[in-house]
Amino acid sequence: MARSELDIVQYLNEQAQHVEKTLRHIVPEQWDIPVKLRESMNYSLEAGGKRIRPILVIAAAEAVGHDPAAADSAYPVAAAIELIHTYSLIHDDLPAMDNDDYRRGKPTNHKVYGEAMAILAGDAMLTHAFYCISLAAKNSRVSAETALAIVEDLSVLAGAAGMVGGQVADILGEQGITTLEQLQYIHLHKTSDLIAFSLKAGGRIAGANEEQLEALSEFGRGIGLAFQIQDDILDLIGDEQKLGKKTNSDVEQSKVTYPYLLGLEASQAEVARLTEAAKKRLLSAGLAYPNRLLALADYLVGRDR
Repeated sequence: MARSELDIVQYLNEQAQHVEKTLRHIVPEQWDIPVKLRESMNYSLEAGGKRIRPILVIAAAEAVGHDPAAADSAYPVAAAIELIHTYSLIHDDLPAMDNDDYRRGKPTNHKVYGEAMAILAGDAMLTHAFYCISLAAKNSRVSAETALAIVEDLSVLAGAAGMVGGQVADILGEQGITTLEQLQYIHLHKTSDLIAFSLKAGGRIAGANEEQLEALSEFGRGIGLAFQIQDDILDLIGDEQKLGKKTNSDVEQSKVTYPYLLGLEASQAEVARLTEAAKKRLLSAGLAYPNRLLALADYLVGRDR
């Protein structure tokens, strides 16, 4: 492993620990919540994972560099996006959707707590994400205006015009995707939109200007699409032990993927093309410290898990 890659792995590990510390206390202990609901939420929140989206919030704040304290201010918003991502995984695993038995090497939430509790735990996480953003403003970590802009972004990019729309297109696509454009729509909204949100949110927290916010968003969309194509590739050639889930599940479910439409080598070439284009766009924005985001992009699309 090259030195730069070791540095990124160390950064990811350190930031994941900070994010997980934040998540452990993100639902106030004094709140009167049914025990099983709290257990179900914590079960999925504490199941591990790469914590990529919250780390991108922090890394984007560092990249903009206008506010030295921005990275520390970003943790409540980083927690918010991890809550959104985790809720989406809980719901995605349900029998009505992908019907998965394992997530991150553990039984899926509904296998442990039942379908109704899994649905409600996801609902609670979705709602609590917006509380986290309000908390960032309430604690004077970001301005009310910035928090409002972040809420607006999340409402769009996690909702019907974003991640949920991508999920719906994925379900409808099981009835027959025939074009690359249809598949790209699914990937851009189901995966890329939350990555774009994460980068844009970090930029907002650090005081990025409109051009920088646009560049961060476009960088996120490109990296997000490359990230999802890499997932499609790993489903074919990945190691189940490293991935923590079954491989060839897309084939077994007859799902249309980039390798299915383009072939494996062309899909790998598309990952490389998207990554380079995204990095070029990021470099055009005049960020103070873009190198870590560039290295994260290379690491994410070159991963084997």
